Amino acid sequence: MSNDSSPSPLPAPASLCLLRTSAIGDVTHVVPLVRTLQRAWPETALTWVVGKLERKLVGDIAGVEFVTFDKAAGWAGMRAVWNALRGRRFDALLQMQVALRANLLSLGIRARRRVGYDRARAKDLHGLVVDERIPARTGEHVLDAIGSFCEPLGLKQTQVRWDIPIPEEAHAWAAAQLPGDMPTLLVSPTSSHALRNWQPERYAAVIDHASARGWRVALVGGPSPGERSMADAVLAACKRQPLDLTGKDTLKRLLAMLEHADLLLTPDSGPMHMANAVGAKVLGLHAASNPARSGPYSDRSWCVDRYDEAARRYLGKPASEIPWGTKIERPGVMELITVDDVIERFEAFASSHTLA
Repeated sequence: MSNDSSPSPLPAPASLCLLRTSAIGDVTHVVPLVRTLQRAWPETALTWVVGKLERKLVGDIAGVEFVTFDKAAGWAGMRAVWNALRGRRFDALLQMQVALRANLLSLGIRARRRVGYDRARAKDLHGLVVDERIPARTGEHVLDAIGSFCEPLGLKQTQVRWDIPIPEEAHAWAAAQLPGDMPTLLVSPTSSHALRNWQPERYAAVIDHASARGWRVALVGGPSPGERSMADAVLAACKRQPLDLTGKDTLKRLLAMLEHADLLLTPDSGPMHMANAVGAKVLGLHAASNPARSGPYSDRSWCVDRYDEAARRYLGKPASEIPWGTKIERPGVMELITVDDVIERFEAFASSHTLA
């Protein structure tokens, strides 16, 4: 992308409401859109309706009013958002989430214009809650699709910039966990989609390989029972024990650790996109999802891509002949990725970056 943004031929709106509540990865994709809007229209008031967890990642971005949606609270969570925005009418609502719950949530937000997805990407009654649509395109990365929400407003996203704030406390914590400058591999083994997860013993084999090559390896993840269970299974299979930081960090601390690390090994997950947002390189594991659509946006050089093989095996067609964005979340699909596949990408990365 170029280093500038196209000017808008239209007058700046007084206020915009952005609705994207989840998930972590998709929320990181909204940040460049926020930066595009702020650059073009610094006086426009931006309000972002965001999830409770996701706000912990982006809620300190300057110049944005955040309204928290607690989806666990059900209808009470929706009413809380509606009450917070009562009496207000935005120049435009950018409805960037097509799930039924998000579509229902948007009904309580008043706006003169309601911009949503094109018909091919709309679902769950999305078309009933919007009156304008982004350009219909296929073959786009999710970030570019989200970035195109400014186009009906007269802008074009030509620069991708995150600059998510990281507190000094988080930097200090990360430096204490990962002192010195030895090559460091972070392993975030768990996706919120269980069928995107790789096998624990295969993670362990890669961890043992990296450790034997002189790398420091740290296992990271959230405090959920699923993430703890996966971490324990990985640790049990390791011959060389990595540093176990599972459940010990926060989203901001993870951002800081990613800045300190050389490489992140992960399936398609929120940490993949957090890493990309801070410039960290990602060894992504893709079979259930298409890395061209949902892999690390800036650099997919180090990813393992078995998506086409998965399409042929499970759907009987090459990836080029199935609808863009199709997820192949089938039992066993991630077994298409071998330990040798991952070690080859790890070694290629280490060689290219002259690391041990």
